[in-house]
Amino acid sequence: MASSLMKDSPSAPAGPEKTFFGHPRGLATLFMTEMWERFSFYGMRALLTIYLISGGSDASKGLQGGGLGMDLATTTAVYSIYLSMVYLLAMPGGWLGDRVWGPRKTVTIAACTIMLGHLTLALPGTGSFFAGLALVALGSGLLKANISTMVGHLYDGPNDPRRDGGFTIFYMGINIGAFFAPLIIGTVGETYNWHLGFALAAVGMGIGLVMFLLGTKHLSPESSRVPTPLSREERLTWLRKGMTWLLIAAVFYGVVGLSGNFTLNWAMVPLTLAGIAIPAAVLIRIKRDKELSAAEQTRMSGYIWFFVAAAVFWMIYDQGGSTVQAFGTTKAAGELFGLGFPSSWYQSLNPVFIMALAPVFAWFWLWLSRRGQEPSTVVKFAAGLFLVGVSFFFFLIPLAMAADGTLVSPMWLVGIYLIQTVGELCVSPVGLSVTTKMAPGKYASQMMGVWFLAVTAGDSVTGLLSIGGVDLGKTGVVALEALLACLAGFAVFMYRRKVRALMGDIR
Repeated sequence: MASSLMKDSPSAPAGPEKTFFGHPRGLATLFMTEMWERFSFYGMRALLTIYLISGGSDASKGLQGGGLGMDLATTTAVYSIYLSMVYLLAMPGGWLGDRVWGPRKTVTIAACTIMLGHLTLALPGTGSFFAGLALVALGSGLLKANISTMVGHLYDGPNDPRRDGGFTIFYMGINIGAFFAPLIIGTVGETYNWHLGFALAAVGMGIGLVMFLLGTKHLSPESSRVPTPLSREERLTWLRKGMTWLLIAAVFYGVVGLSGNFTLNWAMVPLTLAGIAIPAAVLIRIKRDKELSAAEQTRMSGYIWFFVAAAVFWMIYDQGGSTVQAFGTTKAAGELFGLGFPSSWYQSLNPVFIMALAPVFAWFWLWLSRRGQEPSTVVKFAAGLFLVGVSFFFFLIPLAMAADGTLVSPMWLVGIYLIQTVGELCVSPVGLSVTTKMAPGKYASQMMGVWFLAVTAGDSVTGLLSIGGVDLGKTGVVALEALLACLAGFAVFMYRRKVRALMGDIR
């Protein structure tokens, strides 16, 4: 597939060197690697909620048997904690790439870890399921930060005019993989066999790994370099700390397990608390750094507004794969226009909407900018929060319709995902941009990881609520979340002048 996309570039230097849509050939390698990695990631994720709520030995609620048969609260907690850990582990993943292995080696190790995780998920049993989930989260965290770094290495610095276009092509790979994954992995796993679906996810990552290894010769030599390697003393210090914490955890959980008191909450509660505490600690550490200039300190105060707003947004948005998916699986009709389909296909809606609407939004913002009417970053964030709230107010309608056992039309879920995607396009790309613009010089390379921590914080709050027994699929809870998001969006809009003042000359 990659070779068919290659073409001679008329603007290339002298010689027969081939390019990928006018970009460095290494972009094809990273595009294919990321596309297949996202295929495996989103394919497994499309099955996750359905597998967790399906019955153990019978077809509970019309679902295939053989799942774990969890209630919705536990299912949402597991799903939310898994996602929060993926984004939390992106920071240490970036650190390992910068200081230990270099981006290229880190991505190779990450891909092997992800593939092993999916193969472990393919084994029956609760223990192998959670072990596989942990491995996939670890590998995804390792890969997430480093593969994007390697895309940047292909270009001649941040001012290379091809750079933004290269990242756009790269992110198309993400959405292509995310779109096809539920249609293939979801169908096989949900219709035929859960573990065969998980095994297909391993195959997808295996293809991505092969593509990466075959194409490494086209990557920048910079991708193999360790930018700031640890000294021998630092290595020993980190190893000592790691082994100490590992020993403490092993002893603690060993005692809990041998005493017969271990439950799933012994693992989930610490992870959710860490997912809230670590993002807060990172922001406080950066904010209190006395080496920052007064202007950088002020911008960080403004950035905290965006971070909290993003955490609220992701807290609701990511329930599209848990609360909304569970509703679609159990309360929505399994056919549309006379054609039946697996409920995992709902997870293909967001990427197809992204691919359709992202160019429209890019054109729309540019059109408004030329007329001097483009909304500020703060207003875009407020709109995104408001829209994700509206999506849950919209969710209340099918919830009410299904209260008496009626199966609702799948079009209600299409509407929910469409509204959420429009909200995402107001928050996600804008948040990535404002993060790079407002980052203090000292933390320029770390702030992207800080942005991902907003996802961690939002999903950890969802997980904590679920562990506490809150049924996030209840009408009252959905209404409360919708109101919270809308009020948060209103607050950001009302304080927009204050936030813009804190941003200084950043727009």
